[in-house]
Amino acid sequence: MAIIKYPFWVLYRIWFYILVAIPIIVLFPFLIISISREQWYPYFFRLARIWSKFILIGMGFAYTIKKEEKPEYKKSYMFVANHTSMADIMLMLIASKNPFVFIGKKELAKIPLFGFFYKRTCILVDRSSAKSRQAVFLRAQRRLKQGLSICIFPEGGVPEEHILLDAFKDGAFRLAINHQIPIVPITFYDNKKRFSYTFFSGGPGRMRAKIHKFLSTEGLTIEDTKSLNKKARTIILEELSSTNSKQQKSHSNQE
Repeated sequence: MAIIKYPFWVLYRIWFYILVAIPIIVLFPFLIISISREQWYPYFFRLARIWSKFILIGMGFAYTIKKEEKPEYKKSYMFVANHTSMADIMLMLIASKNPFVFIGKKELAKIPLFGFFYKRTCILVDRSSAKSRQAVFLRAQRRLKQGLSICIFPEGGVPEEHILLDAFKDGAFRLAINHQIPIVPITFYDNKKRFSYTFFSGGPGRMRAKIHKFLSTEGLTIEDTKSLNKKARTIILEELSSTNSKQQKSHSNQE
């Protein structure tokens, strides 16, 4: 069985990068125009959503988005989700029609072709630099004032495979409180199984996400940052734990 699986996983990873590149090449002139001015970012966002759907469908991922509450159009939010896969970016883009800007690690800017647009449309952070973190905060403030939303994976990176959900950093919650915008917790259930950062893993199948009820920041102050952080993390952690327990129970019953 391993003889079959390993070549499949190699080809599957190569196929992913081919799918990433094809829409960028086809839409290149439109993408360049859409990033030429900051106020045109919503048009870039629409193209990015098309790019995401193309990749997920091409990879054989049957994605579904469950919404306990629906974001209002032209309203700013802080989207936060668990981070386990390179496909998290694509699923996040599909989960919300509200244009948002990613705050992400600068290393992704090194990816050929994708990195060109990534560093021009996202807010990049060097987590080892206090100066970089401060610059990110100021850039995010400017984008929020433009009416956009922000998306942060608050774990601050991709945790080890055995960790269900890592501790959350405070940045997203502090920023949301400063601007009095709602926190939107989102759970990605299957991304680690479908396409994790472990090279020899993954495969086609269902890819589910759930947008939970929003957490209001109205009237909160910076002193409430830790409690807001804990609330958001608890929502996602309990959802992941509950789903894992159900899957393990189902697997045991089948045996």
